[in-house]
Amino acid sequence: MNRYPVWKYAIIVIALLLGALYTLPNFFGEAPAVQVSSGKATVKVDIATLGKVEDALKAAQLAPQVLALEGNSVRARFDNTDNQLKAKDAIQKALIPDPADPPYVVALNLVSRTPAWLASLHAAPMYLGLDLRGGVHFMLQVDMQAALTQRVESLAGDIRSLLREKEVRHGGIARNGQSLELRLRDAQQLAGAKNVLASQFPDLLVNEATEGTEYRLTLTMKPEAARKVQEQALKQNITTLHNRINELGVAEPVIQQQGLERIVVQLPGVQDTAKAKDILGRTATLEVRMVDESTEARSAELGQGAVPFGTERYLDRDGRPLIVKKQVVLTGDNLTDAQPGFDSQTQEPVVNLTLDAKGARIFKDVTRENVGKRMAIILFEKGKGEVVTAPVIRTEIGGGRVQISGRMTTVEANDTALLLRAGSLAAPMEIIEERTIGPSLGAENIAKGFNSVTWGFLAIVAFMCVYYAMFGVFSSLALAVNLLLLVALLSMLQATLTLPGMAAMALALGMAIDSNVLINERVREELRNGASPQSAIHAGFDRAWATILDSNITTLIAGVALLAFGSGPVRGFAVVHCLGILTSMFSAVFFSRGLVNLWYGSKKKLKSVSIGTVWRPEGGSAVKAD
Repeated sequence: MNRYPVWKYAIIVIALLLGALYTLPNFFGEAPAVQVSSGKATVKVDIATLGKVEDALKAAQLAPQVLALEGNSVRARFDNTDNQLKAKDAIQKALIPDPADPPYVVALNLVSRTPAWLASLHAAPMYLGLDLRGGVHFMLQVDMQAALTQRVESLAGDIRSLLREKEVRHGGIARNGQSLELRLRDAQQLAGAKNVLASQFPDLLVNEATEGTEYRLTLTMKPEAARKVQEQALKQNITTLHNRINELGVAEPVIQQQGLERIVVQLPGVQDTAKAKDILGRTATLEVRMVDESTEARSAELGQGAVPFGTERYLDRDGRPLIVKKQVVLTGDNLTDAQPGFDSQTQEPVVNLTLDAKGARIFKDVTRENVGKRMAIILFEKGKGEVVTAPVIRTEIGGGRVQISGRMTTVEANDTALLLRAGSLAAPMEIIEERTIGPSLGAENIAKGFNSVTWGFLAIVAFMCVYYAMFGVFSSLALAVNLLLLVALLSMLQATLTLPGMAAMALALGMAIDSNVLINERVREELRNGASPQSAIHAGFDRAWATILDSNITTLIAGVALLAFGSGPVRGFAVVHCLGILTSMFSAVFFSRGLVNLWYGSKKKLKSVSIGTVWRPEGGSAVKAD
């Protein structure tokens, strides 16, 4: 009656082993480290960089505990912060000869001390939030007026191009604040311009005014169109910030919108605030220009003459100079996608670009007029430009699809596509709030949270053991398993634990024990009704299950609502809350019954069970069921 088949015990053993394995990394803590990542989109971090870091540390007589290439960065782990700081200085001297133009970002960080054998099994500690781990908090103000101005400037260029294409003459178009003024000399020009604007620019409000014999159209964006521009600018800035923060190696950064014009950035574990601000403030833009192939330009490339008027000198990725014209043909705003691929005829690696409508029109005209000439694609970072590639224009290119080829390897094609996709900020941002939470404060919060969970757990165990005797011991063991599985699940999912999450963990213990209380009281009730001990155990677990399921489902619904509609700390609480409910259903019902069956199930002539005092209804007498 009260016996589990072998496969159920096998499930329990496997769950316990996995729980212990994935909980274990949380006990090793973190170590100070130095991380080296790319400071420019055109600089790669590879095995050669790892060798340079190793040589620099050897020259400084510093022996890291671990030195490895992880993803797109090199990390060196040390046993104390003194060696960490010395290592940072040594690596900076070796890798950054010119501090004004750093090719790498050398930052202080914290990394897990998890042993290699555990890491090979993909066992990693939980991510800790800013309040537990320490780090930096920034609030950024997005300049929405600049985003609108940029959009208005873009619209001005589009309107000029379309009016020229439709052969509609006009007296000029100029920007006045967030609006455009289009001047027209007669009624025919006015009618033609209004037709073009109505068909091609539905997001613009057109106000007509007369000035003597001329007409003036004032064009402003509709409120809904302006809101869309602002929303897109905010989203693009958040995406760009995500890409940039990856360079710092932050395990679980928090980047979220706050209000209509602000972005909150939280970087747990980051010790180097200056580097974080440098990464967040980085600007990157893309420009397409024509290469000057005159004799004077060739002489300037060789260093044998001055740079011709109207041109500029830039270096390519191999350090070779190239003279390009100052006139910008296209910018990164006109590029919608860049993907690596292979030429259908030669099977050589290529990069396939996709341009927007405006970019496609411009590119078609430029390529038609410059067949056989070179076109340079330049990436600007921190005001300094570098030529990504300078292909030769083979033929007129229309349709907005461009293929870049020419002596590229597959790796170079992938790198070039990544560089071209690297977005710039849609609108400028300013840091209006900055807070730093030190590791010591985070450690204090962890200690307080750990103590609250520990004392709560011990108090529950003491009560259960006193009140329910042996069944209280079973319930306490089930509660310990629930805590083990909850921590293991959070570690497996790489969830972020915050102070509200620790509060949810303490609450989960109190809620998890409810199921065992229901089971124990149901068993007591069966004993009061005269059932045999074995029958009472069987009926107690079976009849309590429906009540346990109902109560947990209703609580889970509330947790899912918090997860769906909450944000920040509320979501952190909700994640632990929901996972705690799921693990409690396994531990309180499945695991605890396995213990009871193992202890009592093999006893055929069981006369009593250790479940504390059972009160009889007749006369209010009490019998100790033991």
